[in-house]
Amino acid sequence: MLPVTLVTGVDTPARDAAAAELLLPGTVLVEYDVRGLAAGSVVRIARTTTATIDREVIRMGHPCVSCAMRGSLVALLRDIAAVDRYAAAVVNVPGAGDPQTLAEEIARDAAEDLQVSAVLAVVEAGSFVTDATGDDLLRDRGIPTAAEDNRALAEAIVHQVEYADAVLVNASEETAEALARALNPRALIVAHPRELAGVRLHDPAVARARIEPGSISAPLREETGPVRTFTWSSDRPFHPERLYDALEDLVDKSARGKGTVWLATQPQARLGWDSFGTNISIGVLGRWLADLPADRWPEVSSSHRARSALEWHPEHGDRASYLSFTGVGLDVWELERRLNGCVLRADEEARSLTDPFAPYLEGSTAA
Repeated sequence: MLPVTLVTGVDTPARDAAAAELLLPGTVLVEYDVRGLAAGSVVRIARTTTATIDREVIRMGHPCVSCAMRGSLVALLRDIAAVDRYAAAVVNVPGAGDPQTLAEEIARDAAEDLQVSAVLAVVEAGSFVTDATGDDLLRDRGIPTAAEDNRALAEAIVHQVEYADAVLVNASEETAEALARALNPRALIVAHPRELAGVRLHDPAVARARIEPGSISAPLREETGPVRTFTWSSDRPFHPERLYDALEDLVDKSARGKGTVWLATQPQARLGWDSFGTNISIGVLGRWLADLPADRWPEVSSSHRARSALEWHPEHGDRASYLSFTGVGLDVWELERRLNGCVLRADEEARSLTDPFAPYLEGSTAA
């Protein structure tokens, strides 16, 4: 069984330095030169401390980082595992790459030969806070990715940190480290990549649960300093127009927002909130437990089922909104005031309201 460490991060020099530090005797480092991605080719190199053992030009009809890695990486790692002299492999994942997709592909297709031992997210201390709370796109920073990839830089960075088993902040910077810890309270914060050598941290099910759509984050320890995670809930639905008008203010100074939304004009739809920096997505997660027969409850996320078991309402069942926001310099009192102001009042009726969200919600129940 070959242990595999995935190294991620949008800052190429910081990620490259971390991956190189993990290249020990007996280890194979797999790297990708994605500078030719737009033209449809990527160069994959596998090397040890003493030699290059594989070099392949991967050509694609649809140029994207995931296309360059899907399938072919697992095949290469299996070949490496078959050679007894290699004790471990490290994969330097390009900035736009998705560590979750790779980790799950390895677990699904090669569990008998390969084991992801750790996913390490590397963040550049000097730019992390600005990048995680901003609105730049990946392409704005010149990060090679597919032409149709409209992801925000904040989304890529935050997702990498949330999914990781360990996070390396490449320089001593208190706010950057605090933000990384707040985004993923269970991650191991390391000062040097070699702290991961020989350590198994990755559990696919646990990693998937950390980023489960509709779930929220809560701090595991007392937060001091400028980084805060604020959690909020309500057993009344949101007024659609007031919520829509408040969106920009709700994500001010936020790096990450997530949770479940009950919208008065979408009574059958359990909605999910995902925001990265100033970029917000609200989409349909599925139906509420209250509207499903018991044998279909496993279709709903485990975190929502657990929460509903504790907070089931006698009238509307599991319908509720619960959100968390993590950021730097959050005004939690103002955030709470704005969210409370977006809730439907007792004297308001949903059927008389205009729903500005309806055109954007696939599977919407709005007329």
